[in-house]
Amino acid sequence: MKTLRVTTKHEAYPVYIGQNILKSFNKYQKKFLKNSNKILVITTANIPNKYFAQIKKSLAKNKKIKLIKLVLPEGEKIKNNNFLLKITNLLSKENFDRKDTLVALGGGVIGDLSGFAASIFKRGINFVQIPTTLLSQVDSSVGGKTGVNNNYGKNLVGTFYHPKFVLIDTNTLSTLPKREIIAGFAEILKYSLIMNSKFFIWLKNNGKNIINKANHKITSKAIYESCKCKAIIVKKDEKENHLRAILNFGHTFAHALETVTGYSKKLIHGEAVLIGMMIASRLSNKLKMLSNVELQKIYQIYELLNLSYKYKKFVHRKNVNQIFRTMANDKKSEGSKINIILLKKIGVAKIKKLTLKKTFIPLILNDLKDGRY
Repeated sequence: MKTLRVTTKHEAYPVYIGQNILKSFNKYQKKFLKNSNKILVITTANIPNKYFAQIKKSLAKNKKIKLIKLVLPEGEKIKNNNFLLKITNLLSKENFDRKDTLVALGGGVIGDLSGFAASIFKRGINFVQIPTTLLSQVDSSVGGKTGVNNNYGKNLVGTFYHPKFVLIDTNTLSTLPKREIIAGFAEILKYSLIMNSKFFIWLKNNGKNIINKANHKITSKAIYESCKCKAIIVKKDEKENHLRAILNFGHTFAHALETVTGYSKKLIHGEAVLIGMMIASRLSNKLKMLSNVELQKIYQIYELLNLSYKYKKFVHRKNVNQIFRTMANDKKSEGSKINIILLKKIGVAKIKKLTLKKTFIPLILNDLKDGRY
């Protein structure tokens, strides 16, 4: 098992990464949640029940704890006020106090929604992340971002609220379909592109093993390196005042795509990020920041690992203006300008304050005309 520590100005918590560590939940409960008498585990119907069963079994000898399970529907559509109210109503019904604990057992949607509920219920109760997807293990479970969507975009309502600890049991990846693994790999690739060129080269050599779940040690290393990258950035900029914004590389366009496709299974988050990162890389090249050689290296890793960056089946003349409006309303926007994350080279990202009219709009309109992307 590997342990990583996330440290901010006000918080510090561990991230545990290993195989079959869910069965040791009681050990971490005693260390970090010793005053909790009630634990609510929030999960979804598609998460195998054996993961909750392992938590329940580990707590069986602890007679003082009341363990409750709430199963929600799966998918991005549950990240709204209705399900937030459902969670907080249950916490009230079960008389949770501020020493009690809410556990997110699932992917990034469950983590974001549960974390937001924990942060606002009685102005904050204990929170634990147990991410079960590769995407949530390498990204959303670390860093303290929580939130829900509204009618105008993704994650526009939320808080910064850190868990007491993060438990990443890599055994949970065994039940994930390849599509979900690729979605998680998108965020892993992101870290290499924005801050670690050596990691980029390593991913080029080892990416197939990760995507095909062929080597546990390689996958664990990718998770650890990704969490380490994020921990470094979060330590320097917890509340996304400046530097942390680079973690949104590729996400401005990705979030807009998710919004116009109705957060459906047509396009899941990691797939949208893969598209968004290629758009941002091409834009970086067009603005003469990223060289042709570096852009070709990015194309090469996409082609080597069979990662999709085409978006023509999601964007057309009828919805392109809605996409532009969604991007303009992104949480990174400031008036008529928006903070766009671009690349100077592989491993070095730059935040630029630009308008959509001078960046994404002409590029996307040209793509529509061209039909290649």
